Amino acid sequence: MMKKSLSIILLLFSLTLFSCSTLLPQQYVAENSHGQCLPVFPDKNCWYGGDGAYSIPLDKERVLWVFGDTFASCEGYRKDRVNMDVILGTTVAISTCSADNEFKINYYLKNKGGSFVSSFGENEWLWPQDPFIVNNVLYVPLTAITPGNKEGKFFNFKVSGHKFARIKDFSSVDPREWNYDYVDLTPAIPPEIAAFAATSVVYNNYVYFYPFYVYSKDKINVLGNILARIPVDKIDNPAGTVEYFTKEGIWENKLNPEKVKVVLDACVSELSVRYHETDKKWIAVYLSTQNKGDKLLYQMADKPEGPWSEPKAFALPIPEVDPKSKLYDKGNFCYAGKEHIEFSRDKKLVVTYVCNSADDMQSQTSFLRRNLFLYRPVVREVSY
Repeated sequence: MMKKSLSIILLLFSLTLFSCSTLLPQQYVAENSHGQCLPVFPDKNCWYGGDGAYSIPLDKERVLWVFGDTFASCEGYRKDRVNMDVILGTTVAISTCSADNEFKINYYLKNKGGSFVSSFGENEWLWPQDPFIVNNVLYVPLTAITPGNKEGKFFNFKVSGHKFARIKDFSSVDPREWNYDYVDLTPAIPPEIAAFAATSVVYNNYVYFYPFYVYSKDKINVLGNILARIPVDKIDNPAGTVEYFTKEGIWENKLNPEKVKVVLDACVSELSVRYHETDKKWIAVYLSTQNKGDKLLYQMADKPEGPWSEPKAFALPIPEVDPKSKLYDKGNFCYAGKEHIEFSRDKKLVVTYVCNSADDMQSQTSFLRRNLFLYRPVVREVSY
């Protein structure tokens, strides 16, 4: 089953699973912004769409992109995804900016025994989260997913663990040549955390994370993004070192649902928190969980722990969930909003989001398989 953002589980239970549209399948054409090196995600290298779309600069030239479950086909230029393979897990790409400032991207799909496999966890279902670099080592956080036992249910999966893929040498041009091992976070993370590294920040000798936390027990209900951190020198052995920010403004290394502070009411499993030097502010960017994801929101703070400003919406339409748009279908929903600060400039943020369909994706005639504009990063430049 293709990925659905954990941040909108409660919202989407009420969605109908059937939809209709007058759109006709057509080849996807990526819109290039010439001379600006803005991200664009064309169909190439057998890649035909994926969600997630976290990014991180590897050096002065290369940016790593990680995607969740991915459609793949090497048949050439397709107009739909009918009978197309689905890679459950993670795929990667590398982008660069050319000498004339054009955005260039190559996807590196992994193949084993004639079949596509996930870039990480060939025998596991691992969704990517926000990568970070510590002491010249690249870490790609991953959420382990286990299929559920409720056949036919819309969210037939559960979170079973958390880990970091650790890559000590990422100098090779082709990520398929990188060697990696795992740091297992699972024993250190309470089961009520649905997504630990919803976003990651390296700051002041710590790596900060904004976990999506869902706790409901003993008349205590907590729902939102909390704040956790791990000392940089403990990132390879985090057991017993994870600290959580409390309502009292202190850090404790045990997650107490009565004391933990929800620092962002975003309630999302994917977002970005980045520091903007020109403003001397941290900016959080995420997609609303309301109305199928119809607003891209942002909040600002002086420190990673806040206090954060009230959410404001960017002046950015989300046509995929607007009934007046030709891209609309009643089964559409959007998620995975985030900023890519390496491309942001001049009080303008470069952001992406992804739209999916609640239509039955197992059906080869589903809306998702017939329409290539869905289930790929949508890139926008927004002022704030």
